[in-house]
Amino acid sequence: MMEESVRVYPLIFVFTAAGALLMGCDGLRGPKGGPDEFSIITRAPLSIPPDYGLRPPRPGIARPNETSPRDDARSNLLKNLGNRRGGNNPKNRPNSEFTSGEAALLRNADALKVDPEIRYIIERESGRIKEDETLVDTLVFWRKESNPKSLVDPAKEAERLRGNAALGKPPTEGKTPIIKKK
Repeated sequence: MMEESVRVYPLIFVFTAAGALLMGCDGLRGPKGGPDEFSIITRAPLSIPPDYGLRPPRPGIARPNETSPRDDARSNLLKNLGNRRGGNNPKNRPNSEFTSGEAALLRNADALKVDPEIRYIIERESGRIKEDETLVDTLVFWRKESNPKSLVDPAKEAERLRGNAALGKPPTEGKTPIIKKK
């Protein structure tokens, strides 16, 4: 009997330890995710130089045609700054004159015939959609909540509990103050 338990206990211990170790294997890899778009650095493409008399690169010196990620971000963020000042946007030009190509493109796209009350029309139409949502809500959520949740007023509840403690009453005595919806 004793020899049998000496053989069984180590086996139980080994299987328990193996099970515990295998349970931890699930979280080792972690979630797979895409690359971080802010840590990807693009390099300038390789090109064949017009002159094959190349100088050997010097170690530690940055490439002459490569910009830093900070400079790339700055140029991408600030490239539309000229458009705010009137830059290439035809509507911001001083005389509001279009080139013949721009005028033809705008005419073919009916961009010159914009309704001045378009904002009012869109707001009116979106108001109709909001009215229809209430009908849908009543059809889908036709049951009323049987026990609506209520919020306890913390300041009044603390005052009630202090008063009960001062008078020696149990904390459950008295009505709990509730914040009522307006």
